[in-house]
Amino acid sequence: MTRAVVCLLPLIFIFFAVADAKRIFPLPRPQPLESFKVNATQNGGSCSYTVSIRTSCSSTRYTRDQISVAFGDAYGNQVYAPRLDDPSSRTFERCSTDTFQIKGPCTYQVCYLYLYRSGYDGWKPESVSVYGYYTKAATFYYNVFVPNGIWYGFDFCNKGGSASASSV
Repeated sequence: MTRAVVCLLPLIFIFFAVADAKRIFPLPRPQPLESFKVNATQNGGSCSYTVSIRTSCSSTRYTRDQISVAFGDAYGNQVYAPRLDDPSSRTFERCSTDTFQIKGPCTYQVCYLYLYRSGYDGWKPESVSVYGYYTKAATFYYNVFVPNGIWYGFDFCNKGGSASASSV
């Protein structure tokens, strides 16, 4: 009987260590950025991106709000997509994933992403992933309601690592 307990102790220790690590090292949270400026002059680019947005199951049932996205790299290359929303096509419904093809300037590794919401319904994205031919996939984890009328998101460009919130 004591041998079984001795064998289980390391497993119990690992379980609680992992559980505590999530509490001690939580994922970064999105932040508002009032000074964010969209660089609309760069949108004639020649690169194509796939942006996949997962709406949380705890979001409003659907939203009629206007949703825009801007992302880029540490070198000033920025991709901006205004008005991804389309209430007639049921985009951004609760527990759904919407995928968009966006053209813009070619970037190095995407290290920042901001969402902009304008409206009265509210909306809670779970995550946003950006895939490009010349960049590794970058995933940003929100899981909070996006405030109205302000750019809201992540900037990992000055942290020296990957843009993926899962690896920061």
